[in-house]
Amino acid sequence: MRIMIKGASFCLLFFLSSFVIGLDTVQANPNYRDALAKSLLFFQGQRSGRLPKTQQITWRSNSGLSDGLLAHVNLIGGYYDAGDNVKFNFPMAFTTTMLSWGALEYGKKMSPQLQEARAAIRWATDYFLKCATVTPGKLYVGVGDPSVDHKCWERPEDMTTVRSVYSVSPSNPGSDVAGETAAALAAASMVFRKVDPKYSRLLLKTAKNVMQFAMQYRGAYSDSLGSAVCPFYCSYSGYKDELLWGAAWLLRATNDVSYFNFLKSLGADDGTDIFSWDNKYAGARVLLSRRALLNTDKNFDSFKQQAEDFMCRILPNSPYTSTQYTQGGLMYKLPESNLQYVTSITFLLTTYSKYMSATKHTFNCGSLLVTSSSLRNLAKKQVDYILGVNPLKMSYMVGYGAYFPKRIHHRGSSLPSLASHPQAIGCDGGFQPFFYSSNPNPNTLTGAIVGGPNQNDGFPDDRTDYSHSEPATYINAAIVGPLAYFSGSSTT
Repeated sequence: MRIMIKGASFCLLFFLSSFVIGLDTVQANPNYRDALAKSLLFFQGQRSGRLPKTQQITWRSNSGLSDGLLAHVNLIGGYYDAGDNVKFNFPMAFTTTMLSWGALEYGKKMSPQLQEARAAIRWATDYFLKCATVTPGKLYVGVGDPSVDHKCWERPEDMTTVRSVYSVSPSNPGSDVAGETAAALAAASMVFRKVDPKYSRLLLKTAKNVMQFAMQYRGAYSDSLGSAVCPFYCSYSGYKDELLWGAAWLLRATNDVSYFNFLKSLGADDGTDIFSWDNKYAGARVLLSRRALLNTDKNFDSFKQQAEDFMCRILPNSPYTSTQYTQGGLMYKLPESNLQYVTSITFLLTTYSKYMSATKHTFNCGSLLVTSSSLRNLAKKQVDYILGVNPLKMSYMVGYGAYFPKRIHHRGSSLPSLASHPQAIGCDGGFQPFFYSSNPNPNTLTGAIVGGPNQNDGFPDDRTDYSHSEPATYINAAIVGPLAYFSGSSTT
């Protein structure tokens, strides 16, 4: 409790001082190129498996080298989702789809970082290929018992917890996790199409098979796996959105009309004002609206309309808005890990703005005329807020700017590295003196974006407050595209 009070008063001081100084003194044009490089570097800190010689986050070492052993298969690799040591494939696949979409839309603006983006994608897709092919009729969807893991505070390199293996199959379906895995593989297949055609073909072939499984054996993976995925990454929105999302990506990757017929038959017309690892409706509609706008294909007009309905629920001055904003201008959706929604929705804002700009398209939210600039300006405000243009003048990206979170809820970052502390730290060994310490983390997880401030623009920087201080792969994956967009944009 003492840490919380200290953090809160520290926070209040910064909050008050920001008004004394005035927000006009804050740098209004952050260094997007630097932030882009760091946002991708973060993924190296989340790697599971045997690390390559090119590893730049050097306080991390090999981990999870027996993953899959309990099922007599090799499931080494992939990413830890956030500050823990579990591999949850559902959010990992969404992370991969968003990184791939970013590379596809904004690759030309990434310059040298495109290679880093491909490396981040491939670390996940190599793992997904194993998950989808090592056992016929099964899709592996996670490694590590989350309930046991979350009781420990230990480095991934020291893991003593059981590495349980979870899968879905025709008798225990998981259309949501399979649909998202298919989306990730299909999107990535386009990223590698020119640079590694053989790998691209393998990804696409596997994506088709996984999507067929998702469509043929309907069911939510939460129902099949229960406490192995709930309440951590329950599929709260059901699986229809992942079927829409997976079919949309396979349509883009293959141009096969059967995917169009399938997604039209889904009747996935639910309105939404969110986009996340759980709810893909808005993302699928923006992706499909590309054909309506760029290819003037009238068959996709209904998706364009739904994409614009979504934008009308996000824009703060729209008569149909259902989105709250903090006093400092940050989109505020939910109290836990709010920045995940900010980065994902911001990706849709920049991408739809890009499509609108290319076709000089505008639309209306009631009497409000919406232009590509309307969406771009809102997206820029969100990105800039995350990078320090906010009441606390705090960057919510670790290692970026002068003032950023120092006590993030992340096991590897908060515990001394193997190099500085070669002795193993057991399951309970990390709580005292590390987890409950008010000292900054010994290792900097460069590029990590944390859960973010509360609805009053406050941030305690408290390691125990996971809903605000925990980074996650899916927060970072979604901001890569917008950072590339603004780093290569002459309008900012």
